[in-house]
Amino acid sequence: MSTSSLAVVATGLSVFALLVAVALAVQVGRLRRTWEARALRADTGELRPRASTQGPRDARALTRVAVVRYDAFGDLAGALSFSAALLDDAGNGLVLSSINGRSETRTYAKGVTAGASDAPLSPEEQEAIAEAFARPVVAGRATA
Repeated sequence: MSTSSLAVVATGLSVFALLVAVALAVQVGRLRRTWEARALRADTGELRPRASTQGPRDARALTRVAVVRYDAFGDLAGALSFSAALLDDAGNGLVLSSINGRSETRTYAKGVTAGASDAPLSPEEQEAIAEAFARPVVAGRATA
């Protein structure tokens, strides 16, 4: 065999070895993802019974959450503004509002104690708080 023939054969074997290495890397990646998914399912299955038998939850947890979307200005469409109430069982927490206009966005946060705020609340903020209280808390979480 000539030197050029040996070079062609060596190049062909190199390309073949590279393709085999790539195929093996893809297969190893698939096996790893399959193993991780199985491990995650096993962990989740193990945690479900424990989660349902846990003791009392923290009353300070934000279990009452509601979002009200609206158009703050008549010339904009798409309900880009929102008010979100994040409250615990006693109605303590905060209400966040984002008012979106054509050229600027303003964001406000107001503290809430027992469902009321020292700061004046907009009608949308009041609606968000009312919706948060309207959702019953079942098994430690407010239902949608």
